[in-house]
Amino acid sequence: MAEDFLASALAAEASSRALQDPDYPLFHVAPPVGRLNDPNGLIEVGGTFHAFFQYTPEHPRRLVYWGHASSADLTHWNYHAPAILPDTHQDANGAYSGTAIEVGERVELWYTGNYKDAETGEREATQCVVTTTDMEHFDKQVPPVISRQPEGYTAHFRDPQVWRDMDGSYRMLLGVQRENLTGAALLYRSTDLRAWECEGEMTFPDAGGTFDAFGYMWECPNLVRLVDEATGDAHDVLIFCPQGVSPQREGFENIFPCVAIVGQLVGTEFRGASGSFEELDRGTEFYAPQIMARSASSSPDAPTILLGWAGNASEDDQPSIGTGGWVHCFTAPRALSLRNGRVIARPYLPGLVLAPATLDGEPGDEAGASVAELAGSRSWRLAFDASYEGALSVNIGEESGLAITLEEGRLTVDLTGTRYPHGGHRVVTLDPGEAGRVEILHDRSITEIYLGDGSRVFTTRSFLLGEGAGVTLTGGASVTKVSAVRAD
Repeated sequence: MAEDFLASALAAEASSRALQDPDYPLFHVAPPVGRLNDPNGLIEVGGTFHAFFQYTPEHPRRLVYWGHASSADLTHWNYHAPAILPDTHQDANGAYSGTAIEVGERVELWYTGNYKDAETGEREATQCVVTTTDMEHFDKQVPPVISRQPEGYTAHFRDPQVWRDMDGSYRMLLGVQRENLTGAALLYRSTDLRAWECEGEMTFPDAGGTFDAFGYMWECPNLVRLVDEATGDAHDVLIFCPQGVSPQREGFENIFPCVAIVGQLVGTEFRGASGSFEELDRGTEFYAPQIMARSASSSPDAPTILLGWAGNASEDDQPSIGTGGWVHCFTAPRALSLRNGRVIARPYLPGLVLAPATLDGEPGDEAGASVAELAGSRSWRLAFDASYEGALSVNIGEESGLAITLEEGRLTVDLTGTRYPHGGHRVVTLDPGEAGRVEILHDRSITEIYLGDGSRVFTTRSFLLGEGAGVTLTGGASVTKVSAVRAD
């Protein structure tokens, strides 16, 4: 008798302890039970934001679904039954990552189907589609639309981004591995979303060979067009996760990085990219981000929104597994822009708007300064300006174990005293002025630090000691223009 995958997932959710866990986030997407990883199928339709996600409700049993959450304000999330089930040959070993696109009256969810032969170990990677007209009922097309990778590539062929091009045709961007075990991105084109022609690899003619053998696999590629705030010029930005990259410079400390390249896509050539690349987030937990697709009902003035996975591969042994039977979450939504050719990411939380706040005391006082509006809160948003005569320490709760230290040219985050087992101690060199504008999101067990009005971002899980309530600022800095809001 065939297994009822939906019933299995719903039974796991019904017995979940996640909502009773004091570490379970309030305004970040997290799994109803089990394991969450990559953001998938992000799209705004009719004023509602939909976030699908890689979902393993019976973790550690590896049945990979697409979970589904929705929100009107990107802050308060409703969770729905899983949208894609691993119930056919094409996705028996996982409905892997992909994106969403609105096509007339329907939305199509594109994903990679993963099948691995139990005897031979041979892998099949296929590009698959599910359609919906109401974001509640999802119809899977069988067989897959693209049944195998082109010659010259391994079965590491996945994570489709699908969009409508300026000429009315459709394009698909995929992360791949060449047979020589180097990473790349492939482009496909279609007139009807069902018959696809491989256009070839994305190339970088102005990059001096930097990306010709850049890691052993490129995962979760996303292409987005952004306008530079300083110049008014529009550029294409390629965001992807190259596995196996360890450049000899500060950063790139996580098992796999996520980088951004700025240029202009013309055909299959990504022109104007000089070979420079930057990590999108310098924290301990950030991977597989995705741009939220727009629909015909989206406002033309709406920002470009990105969400990432606040997790890492092979790092599932976190405290929440024991306390609540769940692991990992998303980052907060981020509005993307460019400034002088550099990606800028600002928190975008319409349901959690900052308001003027009051400091009790001064950072230089013996007891420091606490933010009155956040007293007793374990889930909040805080922003302030700082000028430095010495280091400024941000203390979340009493004896939390999380030590955030800001100086004029440096951010230091020390997680060695928390319950989080993977963080250690990180130092980030800051550009001049970046430490002057500070915004921090803290949501029970995740902390995001935004500096320089979004020019530097640091995301980490932060399983604090004790209650971890409120926030106190101490040290040699003057703090002004304080604003805050609590989420609990």
